[in-house]
Amino acid sequence: MNSNVSLLAELPESLHKALKVYLDKNTDWDQDRAIAAALSLFLMQNSQDAQASRNYLDSLMG
Repeated sequence: MNSNVSLLAELPESLHKALKVYLDKNTDWDQDRAIAAALSLFLMQNSQDAQASRNYLDSLMG
């Protein structure tokens, strides 16, 4: 069973604006899904953790 945790992060304003533009154009995505996908992709590319790969693929499927 997957459980969620809350995350507070500071982003550069330009990154936040780009995320907002993306989310406005892709209404099936939300901020949580986009951040989870980005973090999962980063971890998938930079670690050997199979769960990161599963999380990334799950985030793409919605």
